[in-house]
Amino acid sequence: MRKDSRIILALDEVREERAIWVAEQVADLVDAIKINWPLVLSTSPEMITRLSKLAPVICDFKVADIPNTASLIVAQAVKRGAEGVIVHGFTGSDSVKAAVEAAEGRQIFVVTEMSHPGGAEHTAQAAESIARMAVDCGASGIIAPATRPERVAKMRSIIGDLLILSPGVGAQGGSASAALSKGADYVIVGRSIYGAEGPREAASRLVEEAKGVTPR
Repeated sequence: MRKDSRIILALDEVREERAIWVAEQVADLVDAIKINWPLVLSTSPEMITRLSKLAPVICDFKVADIPNTASLIVAQAVKRGAEGVIVHGFTGSDSVKAAVEAAEGRQIFVVTEMSHPGGAEHTAQAAESIARMAVDCGASGIIAPATRPERVAKMRSIIGDLLILSPGVGAQGGSASAALSKGADYVIVGRSIYGAEGPREAASRLVEEAKGVTPR
C-alpha cells in the first residue's frame, strides 16, 4: 500500500454507481479505499475487484470468528484483489494467526479499539493486550481511534513500527492532523468525503491537512 497522502477513503456508500464515481474522483488522491459490508452487500463481492483496479482495497470485514472461518473469509477477500483485511483481535491469537496465514503476504490489520463512543466501554479495556498480540501474530498493523488521539500514541508505544490506521476523522469528530501527529500512519475518512457534494475537493482538503504533519 502506498503512503503518499496518508488518507484512506472509507467508501460506505451503498449505491453502486455513486460508489464507483466517488472512487474514480479520489483514487489518485487517497492511498487506499476501505470497503465494508454495506457496499459489498448492496452490490456484490466483485466490487472488491472493480475497486482494486483504481486503488489498493482494504476489506473492513472486522472478521470475528474461529480460525477456520477467519481463514476462509480472508482468503476469499485476497482472491478477489484485496490488499488488506481488517480483523478483530478479541477472538484471540489463533484466529489472528489464521488470518495472517490466509492473507499470503497481504496485509492484516487488527482492531484494538473502536472509534465510536461505545468503543471506550469494552474494546478499550483490552486494547493494549490486543496490540501486543497483533505484534506477536505477525499482523501488518492495527486500528486505533482518531477520536481519541491519546490512545493512538499509546498504541504506537506498544507496537513499534507496525502500521496504525486511524478511523473516526470527520463525521465522528476526529482530527486527521491530531491522529497523525500522535503516531498514526494513515487516517480513515468516510462520510466527509463520499457524502460530500464534491468528493475530490473534500479529499484534497484532507490531503493538505495531512501534509502539514511530519511523517514519523
